[in-house]
Amino acid sequence: MNELNQTTYEWQNISWRKLERSVYKLQKRIYRASSRGDILTVHKLQRLMVNSWSAKCLAVRKVTQDNQGKKTAGVDGVKSLSPEARLNLVGQLKLGHKVKPVRRVWIPKPGKTEKRPLGIPTIYERALQALVKLALEPQWEALFEPNSYGFRSGRSCHDAIEAIHIAISQKPKYVLDADIAQCFDKINHQVLLDKLQTFPKFRQQIKAWLKAGIMDNGELEPNLAGVPQGGTLSPLLANIALHGMENKVKNFAEGLKLLYPNGNYLSKERKRRSLHLIRYADDFVCMHEDLEVVLQCKEIIADWLSNLGLSLKPSKTRLV
Repeated sequence: MNELNQTTYEWQNISWRKLERSVYKLQKRIYRASSRGDILTVHKLQRLMVNSWSAKCLAVRKVTQDNQGKKTAGVDGVKSLSPEARLNLVGQLKLGHKVKPVRRVWIPKPGKTEKRPLGIPTIYERALQALVKLALEPQWEALFEPNSYGFRSGRSCHDAIEAIHIAISQKPKYVLDADIAQCFDKINHQVLLDKLQTFPKFRQQIKAWLKAGIMDNGELEPNLAGVPQGGTLSPLLANIALHGMENKVKNFAEGLKLLYPNGNYLSKERKRRSLHLIRYADDFVCMHEDLEVVLQCKEIIADWLSNLGLSLKPSKTRLV
């Protein structure tokens, strides 16, 4: 058997179930440590994850074989890897290297004339981002709010629809249907990095990806804000940035004093339960039986988003 066939044999005969089980066990330990607030253990286990051969193999397989964009090239022009190159890539993955800029691609929005900007990292960067995601995601899954549904494992758009159905089935409610303008492109880098509260090596690596720059038609542009759509880690970083919106609204609800015509104040528990904020990525709905409360929530959310460098999109924000 020649060397190329031997490499192909080695890659194809990796015991993927065994690797997945090993990584899952480590992710479960990260999740549990995060749930109990043991940050030192979380960071220790995350370091184990990014140095794990099993995790590196799964990250490379995800980017080069599983993902829909597996044949999309970055600025280096590499768009497909042989089994030998995949094994070499597994051995090369390491935090703390110099990051290459992302390649700008414009794709049309369905039914519209405007286009959405994508930033395509190189295959190496995508694999490294997938590796970091394996370590970072379980920490934040333990912290994310209950009604956040976009870009999360085990959750889908149908779950968000069901949550909305349950929220409005009890009694009529006013609904703020809103969309965040250019969410991925406008997130403040410094606020996001501070929110991560991760150890220095992770912070430096994520900062390098955020600041990598954008190659558009042969010209390098600085990336001053936002997380480029097209990166493996981008959806998770966007979710982390938007984490806290639901709690902000719920804290406001608990401080409400609503006087109804019969003169009775709404109980604290009823106030909390009657206000719902359900988010799917950068789209969300806020629901309450009192119009004034929904309008106040809109102001609170707009103010909260401004700290992230974001704002509501007027054309897609309505009250019904």
